[in-house]
Amino acid sequence: MPFWDLQRQLGIDVDRWLLRQSMPQPYGKAGACHAFEREWVECGHGLGQTRARRECQPEYEDFMECMHRTKL
Repeated sequence: MPFWDLQRQLGIDVDRWLLRQSMPQPYGKAGACHAFEREWVECGHGLGQTRARRECQPEYEDFMECMHRTKL
C-alpha cells in the first residue's frame, strides 16, 4: 500500500533507518553520507533486486562505510 505510510502510523521503523540521509535535515543541510546514498540509490534504480545487489555492491559498501564510519 504505497499511498499509506503504515510504518509511520504504527510506529514501526523497518527500513527507514537505511535512508536517513534522504530525510529532511535540520537547517536544510545535506547529511554527511548523502552523496554515497544517492550514488547507491541511483545505481540500483530500475534494476531488479538480484542484479542491483551484484552490480551496485561497491556503492553499497561505500555507503555502509560512511554510515558506520569504519574507514575514517
